[in-house]
Amino acid sequence: MKKKKFKKLGIALGGGAALGAAHVGVMKAFNELDIKPDFISGTSIGAFVAAHIAFGTSIEKLEELALDLDWLDITAFKLSKMGLLSNEKLGKSILDQIGKVNIEDANIPLCMISTDIVTGKKVVLKEGPLYKAVMASTCLPGIFTPVEWDDMLLVDGVLCENVPITPLREMGARDIIGVDLITNRQYKRPENILNVLINTFDIALDNMIKEQIEDKKTMLIQPELGAYSMADTGEAEKLIEEGYKAAMNALQ
Repeated sequence: MKKKKFKKLGIALGGGAALGAAHVGVMKAFNELDIKPDFISGTSIGAFVAAHIAFGTSIEKLEELALDLDWLDITAFKLSKMGLLSNEKLGKSILDQIGKVNIEDANIPLCMISTDIVTGKKVVLKEGPLYKAVMASTCLPGIFTPVEWDDMLLVDGVLCENVPITPLREMGARDIIGVDLITNRQYKRPENILNVLINTFDIALDNMIKEQIEDKKTMLIQPELGAYSMADTGEAEKLIEEGYKAAMNALQ
């Protein structure tokens, strides 16, 4: 099977909550086509997947994790002034699966995007505890308690750069493939407060993401995910297949 050739390839995995299972399908296609990233970045659930790829988690294991992932398993009720829940269990998942490592220890150069809720500035995490960086990047504001990092309070990176292309350029990537899970989504009637908040962020981010990825020399993979919920982890198997199909169509 003929494959596209890339030089200094960077892969940017965007956020999308439960839709992140599609990233596993994308990476499965990369693996089958023997396309290996030289750099990888992630925002929100994309940071979780990027961390596993950068530290050598097998596609088979990553698929198993995606199928078993349940938001109720990675959150804990922790009412505070800053949030309703804590995503500490997600951090523990990283510790259990990858270990107590730092971002800079990765086999593939890795960075993750977060937002300082105090200043509103984008924070590119390239060094420091991996588990904590993943927690920061996936920290949905108003739902999860912000993660303290030095003198910053960090929340989800989707607020600043959902498909983290810019950091890859700065890291030295020449060719970049971005995986966008959110743009052009179809919105569904919310069934609970989490759905309401997710729809709110979704709508607000849609046009911003389009602007971020315009005029950039980047290949975009955009799986057809309009029929899927960002809060329903029960559709992981179908999402993996959607990601796989979209990547194969783009890469062959």
